Amino acid sequence: MRVTCEVVGEGTEERDLPDDATYGDVLRELDFSPHEASVLVDGSPVPEDAPVETDDLQVLRLVKGG
Repeated sequence: MRVTCEVVGEGTEERDLPDDATYGDVLRELDFSPHEASVLVDGSPVPEDAPVETDDLQVLRLVKGG
């Protein structure tokens, strides 16, 4: 499955994921941990262990180095 991931404020990336991927897998694919980012679908956060059911999502960084 091909997924378009918008990292809020940083740009958009497309990734190819296995059909059984979870939202946690999306975060790992983008080099984020669940402690530093959340996945949003239609503006609402989704659990990291839920299966990916959309091809367009947002990643919101909760922690950003400085």
